[in-house]
Amino acid sequence: MKQIMQNMRDGETSIINAPAPVATSGHVIVHTTRSLISAGTERMLVDFGRASWIEKARQQPEKVRMVLDKMRTDGVLTTLEAVQSKLSEPLALGYCNVGVVAEVGAGVDHLRKGDRVVSNGNHADVVRVPRNLCARIPDSVDDDSAAFVVLASIGLQGIRLAAPTLGEAFVVMGVGLIGLLTVQLLRAHGCRVLAIDFDTDRLALARRFGAHTCDLGKGEDPVATGLEFSRGQGVDGVLVTASTSSSDPMSQAAKMSRKRGRIVLIGVAGLELNRSDFYEKELTFQVSCSYGPGRYDKSYEAQGRDYPFAFVRWTEQRNFQAILDMLACGALDVKPLISHRFSFEGAVEAYEMLTSNRETLGILLEYRSPEAERDVRIVSLRPDTTPAIKQSGTAVIGFIGAGNYASRVLVPAFRKSEASLHTVATTGGTAGAVLGARAGFLEVTTDVHGMLARSEINCIVIATRHDSHARLAAQSLAVGKHVFVEKPLAVDSEQLEEVREALRTAREHNPGVQLMLGFNRRFAPHVLQMKMLLTTLKTPKSFLMTVNAGAIPADHWTQDAVAGGGRIIGEACHFIDLMRFLAGAPISSVQARCMAGSPDGIGEDKASITLGFDDGSFGTIMYLANGSNAFPKERIEVFSGSRVLQIDNFRRLTGYGWPNFDKSRLWKQDKGQNACVRAFLDAVKSGMPAIPEEEIFEVTRITIEAATQLRKQKNK
Repeated sequence: MKQIMQNMRDGETSIINAPAPVATSGHVIVHTTRSLISAGTERMLVDFGRASWIEKARQQPEKVRMVLDKMRTDGVLTTLEAVQSKLSEPLALGYCNVGVVAEVGAGVDHLRKGDRVVSNGNHADVVRVPRNLCARIPDSVDDDSAAFVVLASIGLQGIRLAAPTLGEAFVVMGVGLIGLLTVQLLRAHGCRVLAIDFDTDRLALARRFGAHTCDLGKGEDPVATGLEFSRGQGVDGVLVTASTSSSDPMSQAAKMSRKRGRIVLIGVAGLELNRSDFYEKELTFQVSCSYGPGRYDKSYEAQGRDYPFAFVRWTEQRNFQAILDMLACGALDVKPLISHRFSFEGAVEAYEMLTSNRETLGILLEYRSPEAERDVRIVSLRPDTTPAIKQSGTAVIGFIGAGNYASRVLVPAFRKSEASLHTVATTGGTAGAVLGARAGFLEVTTDVHGMLARSEINCIVIATRHDSHARLAAQSLAVGKHVFVEKPLAVDSEQLEEVREALRTAREHNPGVQLMLGFNRRFAPHVLQMKMLLTTLKTPKSFLMTVNAGAIPADHWTQDAVAGGGRIIGEACHFIDLMRFLAGAPISSVQARCMAGSPDGIGEDKASITLGFDDGSFGTIMYLANGSNAFPKERIEVFSGSRVLQIDNFRRLTGYGWPNFDKSRLWKQDKGQNACVRAFLDAVKSGMPAIPEEEIFEVTRITIEAATQLRKQKNK
């Protein structure tokens, strides 16, 4: 498939080639026929990408504060690398898609192959969309018209919040695409409408749709015009669909409104409000959220859980359906809004025009490539496949997953090694194609099983969602591959035993097969130095590890006990392993306690875990998500033999009471990721594990036990 991407570093728009996505549960695969460029939103994204670093910072002051905090805790070099990596990730453009269903995933029962649908899919010839974000198109609605459904739903949601009634006087401020659609929708509600803009041609279209107009470009006064339009009473409501940094639209909206009038912000505007304008009239102000209820709710959008019809009459999907019904009956006319057409292959030219010609309205992209060209599951990224493998050494890598950690940490670490990066596999295709091209992989695929069957690939790196780790590890071991799993190994005991059995069976055929977990902190230079110093002491050790983990929303997948295992299994396992490594003795006991009455309802990520060891050592991990991000993220302290060692955020190691050691400082934070990968590759060569496999299973078992204790406390 092919997809339009926007480089946020330099603003370049390009079409990339990627393997077609897989129809996962609750999702639909659609072959696109039309998509609409949203002139306001997408022009803003392109402009942002083309802006200088200074201008980007001015537009996002909250991100600048985050960067400054990270510099203070993690150091300048680490922070700069993170910022550059973030800006290097291209953004998929587009959210107004029309096409034909090619495949449906499990759990999708309202659509079938061959249905024409509208969705919020990107500009791509093949898209995968959740079941609740697509709707079937009536036969009487053509593809061109259907391409406007998502944009119109944005306007419709704002109207629903304003709750207009028959005969009321409403103002639409800013008549771009959404504004002109909103004018028509308000007219369909039986409202009198005043359209305000600087553009004479767009105002002419608004008059064609039945609106009165106020031309700011000709110096007309919006407040006076609004009061005159409302017959001196003040308008009943104002919908702000403009895109501007100025607060003037909000001020003008307040001044032209009647007492207890309603103002809804659909677009973007400055919010420096004058309290007296709102106070004296008891005005209602609300910001509209995109297409409607369900937006940004992962249970609705990603997991397909619909809201009860009787209690939430209008959702994103139902708003789509409502717009389609209006198009079908002729109550909404979008044909005059089409200003330009381009073939999908000419999309780069379309975006050049979008930024150079501010008068554009609806730009349609047309897709005509044959189905066979789109439904390709393996894409070659380099033609020199055979020479690359011959030069690679002993490890040929197949990568599963292309998320943030994979792209920013793991892949760069493997790239620095002597391994050959052969294939990267994802279910979506696009992320893998972007990562594969940037890192120098030979191929990208959405056929994971096909990749596992490739004989030339002997190592599999798993960096997917946590609930899939054990399954993929077992499948990889079953076909004789060496396996590196980005922690955790499993999210429950059953999964852990599945991997243990798969490894036992694999060893019967190949005793040298390696299973490695991404417990990188035990390979960090300061940890290795700490371990070396501790070996000189024969007394038991006391550990205190403080982890300022930072808050993650309750609906994030990592907080889900099934999908992510929760943050103890997904993240705190690092520190259980680290303590096990430093103690150098098996774990004999685990006690965990979480915060009761946590304000966010999550106690598990505000917990203490106390471990006992066979040699008498003990230690406590304070895993806390309720701290400040201005405080260092990780601190490790060891007390033993009247001496103390402290690692501060993997940048500084300080000794207290040590006769021949004072302190060690790194120029750059190093948590051992590169060394961890090198250790795995050395293990592949030598056949000797980098981490004893019993420690891997022991740490995972103890981590699951700690999480189980915490959940029992929460459920009491």
